[in-house]
Amino acid sequence: MALLVQKFGGTSVGTTERIEAVAERVARCRAEGHDVVVVVSAMSGETNRLIGLAHDIMEEPVPREMDVLVSTGEQVTIALLSMALHKRGCDARSYTGSQVRILTDSSHTKARIKEIDEHRMRDDLDAGRVVVVAGFQGIDEAGNITTLGRGGSDTTAVALAAALKADECQIYTDVNGVYTTDPRVVDSARRLERITFEEMLEMASLGSKVLQIRAVEFAGKYNVPLRVLSSFEEGEGTLITFEDENAMEQPVVSGIAFNRDEAKLTISGVPDTPGSALRILKPVSDANIEVDMIVQNVGEDNKTAFTFTVHRNDFKRAQEVLRGTSAEIGAGEVGGDTKIAKVSIVGVGMRSHAGVATRMFEALSNEGINIQMISTSEIKISVVIDEKYLELAVRALHSAFELESAGTQEQS
Repeated sequence: MALLVQKFGGTSVGTTERIEAVAERVARCRAEGHDVVVVVSAMSGETNRLIGLAHDIMEEPVPREMDVLVSTGEQVTIALLSMALHKRGCDARSYTGSQVRILTDSSHTKARIKEIDEHRMRDDLDAGRVVVVAGFQGIDEAGNITTLGRGGSDTTAVALAAALKADECQIYTDVNGVYTTDPRVVDSARRLERITFEEMLEMASLGSKVLQIRAVEFAGKYNVPLRVLSSFEEGEGTLITFEDENAMEQPVVSGIAFNRDEAKLTISGVPDTPGSALRILKPVSDANIEVDMIVQNVGEDNKTAFTFTVHRNDFKRAQEVLRGTSAEIGAGEVGGDTKIAKVSIVGVGMRSHAGVATRMFEALSNEGINIQMISTSEIKISVVIDEKYLELAVRALHSAFELESAGTQEQS
């Protein structure tokens, strides 16, 4: 029998009926002989409601008090789930993050986990109890409640699994696994039986919303097998683990990620001198704006055009910063485009196959889709295209790499 950490998100525990369904699933797992630790989020909408209350009081709430406030959402859920388990004759005990002693740093609203005391959980597991832990929260060395920021419950689950050396960390959500791409865009998108940590990290960073990046990073660092499953239907889900060195062949491409929230900025007439890129990007970084893809083209008269992408929400602020920089360094006009999107192919098999980029570019060319920017790594190729062609591009690439089939794609 296995030691399992199971995490259920806000949608999965969004009503008392759904909490009862989660309790039924957990009790069944416990009856099969498994030791179970459950991590839950607040009921869907509850955290936003609490944040709204805070903003009714003051425009910029004190971070410490925000953590005290929003952490109450998970406390409701752990108590209700424990009650539902007791109702089924399944002994359970609920804990807040501070009671388990999930020790974090003191960065309120975005704390990082430093240490976990697993002894109380182990005592309960040895006594045959299900342990129910509030996700998203911890406590600092001064005894202050802290929260882990976006995706914090996933991170809590993986961290507990690492501390307990669990056999598997199961993330229950509203989808039944990781797909080759978004099934809402490509009807033939296929659920993957397994994917590597590297691939999942790339997919998450490139736009896939199934798992948070921090949780995948934590799982990879501590060698915690992750499985994504549906709260609403039975199935094997998708296992996220290390690359199988014994596999006969790896698919060239495992999945296609995309992101609509991109914007592009270009500053022309930049003097082609050492340090120009630094002088352009440092003020952007100082404004806490994250830059994604970068392209620099050398033009005539020792002038260059410098182009980079940012999140669409940061576009106007980045544009203002760039106009100031242009005047300072004697550059030319600042242009921008908010109607772009990024499409990426991801796969560890790309390491050992040539011609992947050629096939990608050919598929896009056949559809008349122009590529504006290109970025590559060992296991991914990303391109920026006109947003209106996004879904067409995803469908074309899904077909070109035969992702609707479970078999290994053949190279042309």
